[in-house]
Amino acid sequence: MALLALAGCTSDPEPAPPAPSPQVTASPPPAPPQGGRTVFGAHWDWNRYEQFTPFLRKISGSATYHELSWCDIEREQGRPDWSAVDRVAERSRSLGITLHLKIRTGVCWATGGTAQHVRGTANKTESAMPRDLDAYKSFVDSVVRRYAPYGVREYAVENEVNAPQYWAGSPADYTTLVTAAAAAIRAADPDARVVDSGISSVAYGWGVADRLLQAGRQDEAVRAYNAYFQRRIGTRGKQIPPVSTPADLRAALAVAQNARNLEYLAATERLLDGKVVDVRQVHFYEHWSAVPDLLGYLSAQTPAGTPVEAWEVGQFWRDGDGDAASRSAEMVKAVALLAAGGVREVIWLPLAYNPANRQSSEVRYGLLDPDGKERTAGQMLAALAALAQGATAEPVRDKGLAGTAFRRGGETALVVWAAAGPVTVPASAALKSGPVGAAATRDGAVEVAADPVVLRGKGTPADLLKTVG
Repeated sequence: MALLALAGCTSDPEPAPPAPSPQVTASPPPAPPQGGRTVFGAHWDWNRYEQFTPFLRKISGSATYHELSWCDIEREQGRPDWSAVDRVAERSRSLGITLHLKIRTGVCWATGGTAQHVRGTANKTESAMPRDLDAYKSFVDSVVRRYAPYGVREYAVENEVNAPQYWAGSPADYTTLVTAAAAAIRAADPDARVVDSGISSVAYGWGVADRLLQAGRQDEAVRAYNAYFQRRIGTRGKQIPPVSTPADLRAALAVAQNARNLEYLAATERLLDGKVVDVRQVHFYEHWSAVPDLLGYLSAQTPAGTPVEAWEVGQFWRDGDGDAASRSAEMVKAVALLAAGGVREVIWLPLAYNPANRQSSEVRYGLLDPDGKERTAGQMLAALAALAQGATAEPVRDKGLAGTAFRRGGETALVVWAAAGPVTVPASAALKSGPVGAAATRDGAVEVAADPVVLRGKGTPADLLKTVG
């Protein structure tokens, strides 16, 4: 299969109970992201909305998602309470940020049984198959009809179903659920798009390695595994072990959870092949150097023309010791390479570090401090969002530089770094330059090294690269 246009898991706390539901006609919905262009956004804790609003206004025009569950909305059968999600939808629209929704079932009267996995202060649980599929379709229909006026056009069915803490059923159950949800979504809004659950970042790593192994590219499979999991090896015991040979890799693939990951990747790809699902959702929290391997997998395993969106992108690094500058540079490289690969939405998670998280440490790096103060990473993502608005993205691999070109009209912005040794860009009156997130200047030559910089000027990417010499 070929991919022509390649377009993130954590809990998503519900906001505090709001005032009565707003009128859905109060303001026009934001324009949806345009095809062929990348939108940079973020995902945040709505309980800290007030602290985050100044930054969120800077990335107006971006996208985000919110997770809801049938069991939370309708705790008592026949008495749904939409107020919390209404508040999220209205606030997103007022910010000019396109909202996507993840629709989960949860575990309650609608599914039967008892939850086996309870997480976070919101007491979120895994999801299970509904007892009554027609009642489930009616609930999905209600979601879509309620939030279409807010500009919601994309609906994911469940979240990271490869993980038992998110999904209690089988791959066959998931296929049945998505098929039912897709029919209800399209009937309620013909312009809506159905999105898969978003298989976890770790599962995608196993997909990358397994595909190469199955193709007989054994040494490359071992290399890709170690590149992808360089910050996770040993963090999950036998699930992500040290691997130095193809035999080691095959043994790791036989671990039950890793085999489950591949099963759900395959189930997701069958749904994409059958056009039950319209959009592929990617989650990626690994080192930026693994992005090319991920893009190779997506290109091979996604039907041509299928949009791919990264609803969860972040930086997993347990006990990470990198400083703000290096971690920010890594963020830029990861999201820029995803954009260059055709990923049409890149949503960073989390927007801000939450010191009260269950790990009690910043395992996933935030763009903001807990109080909403911008970090260097936040300034850089906001700058990238501005460069990408209305622009097309393409890869840069020339003149010793790597990165992404954002082209809008007759102007181009190159977000680049040195692929190997430093590269000197001569001074030019036609070329502005500067660090990502900083004001551009025309003064003097620029030495491009490991940290990303922006080179801006008139013309095509090829025109600007000629200036490099």
